[in-house]
Amino acid sequence: MSITIAVSNQKGGVGKTTTTANLGASLAHLHKRVLLIDLDPQGNLTAAFGLDRQLDTTIAQSLLDPNLPMPILAVKNGDKPSVSLVPAAIPLASTEASLMTKLGREMRLRDQIARISDQFDFVLIDTPPSLGLLTINALVAATAVIIPTEARFFSLQGLQMLQESISEILYINPSLKVLGILLSKLDRRLREERAVAAFLRERWGDLMFATEVGTNSKILEAGSAGTSVFTYAGAEKAAECYLELAREVINRV
Repeated sequence: MSITIAVSNQKGGVGKTTTTANLGASLAHLHKRVLLIDLDPQGNLTAAFGLDRQLDTTIAQSLLDPNLPMPILAVKNGDKPSVSLVPAAIPLASTEASLMTKLGREMRLRDQIARISDQFDFVLIDTPPSLGLLTINALVAATAVIIPTEARFFSLQGLQMLQESISEILYINPSLKVLGILLSKLDRRLREERAVAAFLRERWGDLMFATEVGTNSKILEAGSAGTSVFTYAGAEKAAECYLELAREVINRV
């Protein structure tokens, strides 16, 4: 049975896609079988692995038709261990609206993952920046949540909102737990970010990952190039950071 982790935060721009992509690549580097699911209609996770031009079918069709298995694409990564990915594209936005009239609409993704759970050690789900039906599907399917956040005061509200949302999801998925809160895109040169980081560690304690992902242009460049930090020149420091995060995740699950 795989461990399913939703990477979620109702606030946008906090590093959900980057976390999903590079944590997934790190887990694969540690010899885990990893499936990534892009559940954001923007399809940024799909593009981050250069698969946005190979889309005959996406996750959208599998959510609408329970009899249609999820399309699983192999990610090429040279001679390095890699991941598999279920892609998304813009039409997923209309799929979310169509799901509103379907029976079992909150559990469509959970049932799809159950079909392939013995093929993977980890399933990571990248979610959109909202608590719509797509995010609800991810949280119902997941056994744990990773919450990336910036160390900015306006990001604290997003953490509180997500915590309240998770409390609601427990009605359908009582086994869901927060695996950890990840400080992402952290710039310790800024006094505000140091202060917020200290506040978060005091407020959330052991829920905070010890690993912090600092600002690093190579992380963004790797995503734009359609690859992970493990195959992008000059991203060695970022790769080691995500490996540390992957080891923490393995220890926590």
